[in-house]
Amino acid sequence: MGVKNWGHQVSWFKKLLIAFLLATLFGIMAIFITYLLLKDELPDVATLKDVRLQTPMQVFTADGELISQFGEQRRIPLKLDEMPPLLIQAFLATEDTRFYEHPGIDVIGIMRAATVVATSGELSQGASTITQQLARNFFLSREKKIMRKVKEIFLAFHIEQLLTKDEILELYLNKIELGQRSFGVGAAAQVYFGKTVNELTVDEMAIIAGLPKAPSILNPVRSASNARARRNVVLGRMLDTGAIDRATYEMALLAPVTSRLHGAQITASAPYIAEMVRQQMVERFGEEMTYSDGFKVYTTVTSEQQTAARRALQQNLYDYDERHGYRGPVALAWQASLSNNDGDTPEFVESERLDELALQQYLDQQQGIEDLVPAVVTKVAQQSAEVMLKGGQLVTLEWDALKWARSYISDERQGTAPKSAATILAPGMHILVRQQDDNWRLSQIPTVSSALVALDPNNGAIRALVGGYSFAQSQFNRVTQAKRQVGSNIKPFIYSAALEQNYTLASIMNDAPIHQWDSNAGIAWRPRNSPAVYDGPIRIREALAKSKNVVSIRLLRGVGIDASIAQLQKFGFAATDLPRNETLALGSASLTPLEVVTGYAVFANGGYLVQPYVVDKVFNAENELIYQHKPALACDNCPQPDVAANSTTVTDNLPDNLELQPVRAPQVISPQNAFLIADALKSSVWGGGDWRQGTGWNGTARQVQELRRRDISGKTGTTNDSKDTWFSGFTPQLAVTSWVGFDDANRSLGRATWNANLGREQSSGIEAGARTALPAWLSFMRDVLPAYPEQSSAAPVGISSVRIDLASGLLSRRNDYTSAFEFFKLGTEPTQYVSGSIPQIQFGDDKQDKATELDELF
Repeated sequence: MGVKNWGHQVSWFKKLLIAFLLATLFGIMAIFITYLLLKDELPDVATLKDVRLQTPMQVFTADGELISQFGEQRRIPLKLDEMPPLLIQAFLATEDTRFYEHPGIDVIGIMRAATVVATSGELSQGASTITQQLARNFFLSREKKIMRKVKEIFLAFHIEQLLTKDEILELYLNKIELGQRSFGVGAAAQVYFGKTVNELTVDEMAIIAGLPKAPSILNPVRSASNARARRNVVLGRMLDTGAIDRATYEMALLAPVTSRLHGAQITASAPYIAEMVRQQMVERFGEEMTYSDGFKVYTTVTSEQQTAARRALQQNLYDYDERHGYRGPVALAWQASLSNNDGDTPEFVESERLDELALQQYLDQQQGIEDLVPAVVTKVAQQSAEVMLKGGQLVTLEWDALKWARSYISDERQGTAPKSAATILAPGMHILVRQQDDNWRLSQIPTVSSALVALDPNNGAIRALVGGYSFAQSQFNRVTQAKRQVGSNIKPFIYSAALEQNYTLASIMNDAPIHQWDSNAGIAWRPRNSPAVYDGPIRIREALAKSKNVVSIRLLRGVGIDASIAQLQKFGFAATDLPRNETLALGSASLTPLEVVTGYAVFANGGYLVQPYVVDKVFNAENELIYQHKPALACDNCPQPDVAANSTTVTDNLPDNLELQPVRAPQVISPQNAFLIADALKSSVWGGGDWRQGTGWNGTARQVQELRRRDISGKTGTTNDSKDTWFSGFTPQLAVTSWVGFDDANRSLGRATWNANLGREQSSGIEAGARTALPAWLSFMRDVLPAYPEQSSAAPVGISSVRIDLASGLLSRRNDYTSAFEFFKLGTEPTQYVSGSIPQIQFGDDKQDKATELDELF
């Protein structure tokens, strides 16, 4: 009986074994047939060897500070060894504990998940490995279909054959979607916590590691409670796998979940530059590559100069705004009116005053702009006010921060100087304040606009550019897009044309009113000086320094409209922007600040027209140089090759000798012409004559004297009715243009009357180039010029210097206040003497003598 039963059991065992083998065989055949059917539909996973993660473009200053980041997907690609081991262990503990053991699919995990489904009827546990998730994220959709799962398994096997485990894990941790448009752990650390991965705490790592399950609902920005619950699960799994010990686990459980959205870690504010770069990159590489190929763009802008430019422009606009009065509060959080109280402390009748909590909630909903912070007045004393800032901080505005705020009436008129804080503010007023010199100051958003641009005249590199008060307020870049009348900023170019027609800086012109009858219009044209002061016979140097309008017109007449326009075109100005009438001499041409500063750079660099540029070099995601700008240089010794390229890419394969040799910029005016105008513009700063003898005079840019530099040339500019104000000035190393005006070109900048509260702080009078545009230029140069050593002005070959009589412009024998040395282009010196004779000094043959003579003269 025993033997029979044993034989019966063996028979059933054989049948089961055969059935199992047949099932296995049929299963393998089914899988093989399925593979053959799906083979053509499976993507080529070999592309993973050369995967290009969609990475935003980053824009940097020349010194490596981040300006901006462009791209839909936020991603910071990292190498596996750049990620903290604990962060990696958090993902492995949560997503795939046997990652380094399985061949792409985890059979044990699948069986465990199946068991849970069989016993509970719910799919509470996933069975996808990290490799499967990678396959799905790269090649498949998220649709829940059996065929998609089968494809995922096949792809996982392929990936495991093609890549190492570390390569798979690195791709996964850089590719995985983690919510809020962040992809990869580097971006998630930045977006949620404003940190690099190496700065994350254990609890923060656990939050990030818990996101792959449901990034849209588990992220800490959307739901702190959901993020906390998922974090705790991850911490538990890290404890189970030995990634952390019990003490670390318990401490991490107690950590609060605090997170907010963080943008890219911008360390240099240059949004107008960033937008210029974005447009150029899209034009060169197309939108798809620009926003997703991880370009790193290095600009010509330096962070120090950009910061100085932004600060100078904004402070100048605040100063203008304060001169013209206070326009009142932004809104009222509650209503309050001043009672009829004659005491020292003002009393207000208030209605529906907000309590502290409600006030904080109100302020949380308000937005500031730039450095202006929303605040609400809570208490007003005789000459101070207490305000609550957004965030709940209480600060006091002292009288010095308030006394400027007389009422704004119009651009031409302001109210009387306030005598108490109660005439300015009342409790409940929603205002804007800013910090200045560690104190808080009442402020307001400027309505006036401005632009400032700094250019290296020797190669065209833009060193700083601010296109307006705030890019958030207006993306209109006034440096490159606003064509405005240039006023007297045009005059150096008119005078340059005159020097080409054998006028000299010593030529005498008649500074007298012009009355010209216009038969077509039936009226007389009477251009006037501003101010309306006329000096009679005057040398051209002095006329330019004093910005004499009528002299500029007479020079234009002497040169001719056609010749003058031809000369102006040499500086890069388009003929279509230059009116063909005598108003050209007064600055009726409309140009952008970038065009103006490019023109002035010609005088600064000895006569070369350089092209402004802002993109210096571009690296791809692998840090390979793919673009390098090659500027044309202002230099005498640079070769001028047959093929002139302003930029090159790695794929251009240009000859080595061409890539190494700098390209020379076109010389559009002679070095003698450039030198003479630049030197004449120094008189705009330093004036001339002898004050002890009563013959001294100032140029329009005399404020620049505070910089104590003799290598600065400059020119103011103001248009009719003060609608546009300018200042352009330069040294041999830096050319800078500042513009101030309203975006509404028909609106005048007006005038400011005296504010008795401000005393010496006051700047009253008509808004003009020296008062309105020059202060921003001056503030910028005060900050940046120390980095540029002063350079003596070396006269080029072909320039001579002779002593002339200041009254007549003729040669002089006298060596007193009636005479001075003047520069001339060889062959244009005066030939007549007032009296006596002195030897002529020529420059160009002996550099040592030239420098010595210049030092003695200037």
